[in-house]
Amino acid sequence: MRKGVLELCVLSVISEEGEAYPTDIIEKLEGSDLLVKQGTLYPLLTRLKNAGLLHYTWRESTGGPPRKYFYLTESGKEFLNGLLQTWNELLHAVQQSTKNIATNE
Repeated sequence: MRKGVLELCVLSVISEEGEAYPTDIIEKLEGSDLLVKQGTLYPLLTRLKNAGLLHYTWRESTGGPPRKYFYLTESGKEFLNGLLQTWNELLHAVQQSTKNIATNE
């Protein structure tokens, strides 16, 4: 489940930014209290790229080697929309199944 949620969050950050550098993705997720390490993010980005959901472009850096900036492909946008729909359905189901617990206390 965490893997799917992490995919949703990473794709959402990239979508929101238009394109994103991995370190910026990590910082944005940490700002939302979701701790992700580079050792987790880079394989995920590679897997999403290999699945055709992401692509990247190289950009020159003023402070070192060129950097990869990731952006969503059309398939990636469609996949993200599907993940968001599934997430909202899951959220609704959990809220419905736990609403009596919150009101009985």
